[in-house]
Amino acid sequence: MSEKTPLLHYRLTSGSTSPEPKNVPDRSKAKAGKGRLWHGLWAKETGDRKLGVVFGVVIPTLLSMFSVVVFLRIGFVVGQAGVYQSIVMFLVAYLIITMTVLSVCAISTNGALDAGGAYYMISRALGPEFGGSIGIMFFFANVCGSALYVLGLVEAIMSTFGIPEEGSAVVAGLQVLPSGYWWSLLYGTALLFICFIVCLVGAHIYAKATFVIVIIFVVVLTTIFINFIIVGPIVVMLPGNSGLNGTSTRTANYTGFRRHTFEGNLLPNYTVDYTTGAMMSFAKVFAVMFNGCTGIMAGSNMSGDLKNPSYAIPRGTLAAVLTTFITYNVLSLLVAGSCERNLLQKDYNFLGDINIWPPLVTIGIYSSTISAAMSNLIGASRILYALSKDNLFGGFLALVRKTSLSGNPWFSVLVSWLLVQVVLFAGQLNTIASIVTIFFLLVYAAVNLACLALELASAPNFRPSFRCFTWHTCTLGILGSLVMMFLINAIYAFGSIAFMLLLLMLIHYLGPISNWGYISQALIFHQVRKYLLMLDVRKDHVKFWRPQLLLMVANPRSCTGLMTFINDLKKSGLYVLGHVKLGLLDGLPSDPLQSRYDSWLSLVDHLNIKAFVNLTLANSVRHGVQNLLFITGFGGMRPNTLVLGFYDDCIPEDDLQGKMLLSTGTGFDAVTPSIDRGEQRSPFFPDVRGAYDLKDLGEEEYVSLIADAVKMGKNVTLARNFNQFNREVLVSGKKIHSHRRMTGPFVDVWPLNLLRPDSRAYVDICSLFLLQLACVLQETRAWKHARLRLFLCVEAGCSLKKEEEKKLRSMLKELRISAQVQMVAWDQVVELHWQRRGGKVGGNLAESLLNEEMERQEEVEKEDVFQIFPNNAAQMTDEYICAVNNLIRRHGAPKPAVRFLYLPRPPADTSLYCTYLHQVDMLSRDLGPTLLIQGVTPVVTTDL
Repeated sequence: MSEKTPLLHYRLTSGSTSPEPKNVPDRSKAKAGKGRLWHGLWAKETGDRKLGVVFGVVIPTLLSMFSVVVFLRIGFVVGQAGVYQSIVMFLVAYLIITMTVLSVCAISTNGALDAGGAYYMISRALGPEFGGSIGIMFFFANVCGSALYVLGLVEAIMSTFGIPEEGSAVVAGLQVLPSGYWWSLLYGTALLFICFIVCLVGAHIYAKATFVIVIIFVVVLTTIFINFIIVGPIVVMLPGNSGLNGTSTRTANYTGFRRHTFEGNLLPNYTVDYTTGAMMSFAKVFAVMFNGCTGIMAGSNMSGDLKNPSYAIPRGTLAAVLTTFITYNVLSLLVAGSCERNLLQKDYNFLGDINIWPPLVTIGIYSSTISAAMSNLIGASRILYALSKDNLFGGFLALVRKTSLSGNPWFSVLVSWLLVQVVLFAGQLNTIASIVTIFFLLVYAAVNLACLALELASAPNFRPSFRCFTWHTCTLGILGSLVMMFLINAIYAFGSIAFMLLLLMLIHYLGPISNWGYISQALIFHQVRKYLLMLDVRKDHVKFWRPQLLLMVANPRSCTGLMTFINDLKKSGLYVLGHVKLGLLDGLPSDPLQSRYDSWLSLVDHLNIKAFVNLTLANSVRHGVQNLLFITGFGGMRPNTLVLGFYDDCIPEDDLQGKMLLSTGTGFDAVTPSIDRGEQRSPFFPDVRGAYDLKDLGEEEYVSLIADAVKMGKNVTLARNFNQFNREVLVSGKKIHSHRRMTGPFVDVWPLNLLRPDSRAYVDICSLFLLQLACVLQETRAWKHARLRLFLCVEAGCSLKKEEEKKLRSMLKELRISAQVQMVAWDQVVELHWQRRGGKVGGNLAESLLNEEMERQEEVEKEDVFQIFPNNAAQMTDEYICAVNNLIRRHGAPKPAVRFLYLPRPPADTSLYCTYLHQVDMLSRDLGPTLLIQGVTPVVTTDL
C-alpha cells in the first residue's frame, strides 16, 4: 500500500472539534434496552448529552495525534535520523506542544467554556478580530485536512486494490478497482459522503464510530508490540519504487532484537526519500515527525459536548499527550533494535510486512485515516457554526446558524462537506498538507498568546484552577510554534501570517462591536498604571513641557469646531473634555452621569479626536470646574491649561443637527431611526440654548472661573468665535494666492497686554506662553502650512524701532520659532489711554523691549504669581478698547485662521469682574476665531 503513497499525504493535523451544540435532547431513554453498554461507557448523562473525560477528550486526542503516522512514519524517522536524533526530535516536539497544552488547560479552567474550542478561547481572550481571523483559518485548515485524509485513503486503497498500470506487477484477486483521476475522484467522493452522513446524523454517531476505531487501533498497535517479541528474523521484499537500481538488492532484513542492529541505527544517515525523491535533512524529518505530535486541540474542541470541560480538558489532554509520547519513544526503540537501516529507509510499510497477519496493519491505516477525515469534517462544521453564532460577518453566515430539532448544525455540516468536495478536485495535496499544518501551528501560537496576555494583564478574574503554567511556558509555546511554521515552509508561514492580518483588519473595520471583553484593554491598563507611577512630577522640566488641556463644554452640540481645534493644539499632550451637570446626589437613586459617558465617547469617536471625558455633578458650575481642576488626571498627567468658551450673548448653533454617526454598539439616551441599519443619529445631548433661555452661570461666576484657575497655577484660555472655524477647509489643503505664490493660513499673535499698555514687561511669561502655543499649533499635521505673524506695537517715531525688531528676531531664533515680525504703529491708540489717566505720552513704550527680557522673566518667576491681580480694569475706556480692536482688525489682511491675544488677569476686586469681562468682550469682538490666553507657567527655554 505504501508504494505509491507520497510522504506528505500522511501528515497528521489536528481537527477534532466540538461535535454538537449542548442543547440536545436526551435520546438515551428511548434506547434504554439497546444502548445500556454505550450509556455505561459514556459519562453519566442528565438532560443534555454530555461526554466524559475518556470519550470526550482522550479518544479524540489520541486518534488525532496517532493517525497513520504511527504506522507509516516511525520507521522513516528512525531510519533517517537515528535513535539519538529521533529522541531529541520527540523531546523538542513534545516540549513545544506541552507548552501549548498547558496554556489550553489554563484557559479551559478559568470559567465556563462554550462550544468552539480553540476559537472560543482565542476570541474571548484576544477579542473578535484576532479570534475571528484565527477561526477562519482554523476552519479552512480543517476543510483542507479532511480532503487531505480522504485523498490519502483513496491512494492507499488504490495501491492495494487498484488495477496497476501497464507493465506493473499484478496481485491476483486483489487489484480489481479501475484507476485514473476521475476514478480516484469518484472513490474520494464516496468516502467523503460516508463521513458526511455520519456528521450529519450527529455527535452520538460520531462518538460511537470513534469508539469502534479506537478499539481497532488499540488491537493493531498491540499486535505490533507483540510482533517485536514473537516474530523471528525474516527477509522483507522492498517495494518496487524504493529507488533501487538494477544492481542493488531488493531485500532487507528484520533481525529481531540484536545489539549490532541497534548500534547501527544510533547515528543519523540522511538519504533520498524514495516516495518524493527529495534529499532528507534534520529539518525536513523533524517537520514530518512533528505532524504526528499535533492534534492536541481535539479534546478542547469538544468543549460544547463535555460534561465538565474544566475537569475533562486538562486531565484528558495531558493523559493523551503522555500516552503518545511514551508510545512513540518505545516504538522507536523497538524499531531501531530489530530492523536494519535499509528496511527503515526503503519500506515505510514494513510493520505490515513483519506482522503475523499483514492485513491487520492495513485495516489500522484505513480506520485511522477515515477517523481523521471525519474528525476534520465535523470540526470544520462546528467552527463555522460558532463563527455564525458570534455574528462576526453579519448576515453572510446567517444560514449556517440553522440547526435540526436535536440541535445539530446540519447546514454548517452541508457547507463544510461541499467545500471539502471542492478541495478534492485538486487531486494531489502535498502543498496543501504543509499549509494545513502551518494553519494549525498558527492556532497553537494564538492560544499561547491568549494565555500569555491573560497572565501579563494580571486581571483579578483570571484565576484558573490549573496553575502549572507561567508566562515563560506561554512564550516558549509561541516561539516554538512560530519556529516550526518557518521550519516547515517559510513562504507559506509568511503567507499565513499575512492572511491572518488581512482577516484581522477586515473584522476590525467591518465587524460588529462585541461584549466579550478585550484583553488589549487589560494590557493597556496594566502598562499605563506602571508608567504613570514612573512619571514623577518632581522630575518635570520646562524643556519637556507640553500642553495638557481641560476643555469645559456646556453642550457639545454647539462647540464641535472648538473641540476639534483644541485637539490640534494639544501636541500629544493630555486632552480632557469636562462637563458640569448642575444638581446634587442627595435624593437621587443613582449617579445620573454614568449613563451619559457612552454618548460622550461616541461623540469623541465621531469627531476623531483623542480626548478623555470627565463629567461631574455639582450645585454650581464654579464648584464643578474646581472639582475637575483638582481631580482630573493622575500623577504627572494632569491638566495645566483650562480652556473655556467665551461668555457672550451669541445664540449657539447646533453643529450635530442632521449629522450621521456610524454605530458603535453603545447605548444612546435617544436615537433617531435611520434607513441604513449601520448608522444612527448623533448621540443624544440637550438642545442648544435658545435666545430667551437663561445661562447656567452669571458674569461674575464666569470671571471667578478664570481667577480660580490662576490661583491653582493653571494657564487659562478663552476661545471665542470658533463657530466660524472650518477645519475641513484647512485639512483639504486649500491655500491662498498671495503675490503669485502659494501660502498657507495665517496665525496672528499679539503678545502685548493690550489692556495694560503702561506695563513695563513687553515680553513676559504670558507673552512667551502665547508664542509657545502658536508654535505648537503650527507643528501639527493640519497646520503644517500655517505661517505665524507676530505683531509688535511701537511708536512711529521710535529711534530704537530697528534695534527692537532685531532683538525680537534674535529671541525668536534662540527659541527656534519661525515667525514673520510686523511692526505696528499705535501712537494714536495709546494716546487715548494716557489722556484718560490725565498724563501725556512720555518716553518710548517699547524702550524696555527685549533689553532685559531674561532678567525680567527671572523676576516674574520669583514673584507670587497667584496673588498678583492688578486693579487696572477701571482705567480703560471703551473708546481706547474699541481703537485697539480696530487696530487688530486693520492688520488682519489676509484674514488669519486664528488669533492669539494676551488675556490680562482678573482684578483682585470682585466688584470689577463685570467691567473686566466687558473690556475683554470689546477687545475680541468681531475678530473671528480668537484665543485669549493667560499663561502663568514658564514653557520655553534656550537650554539644550
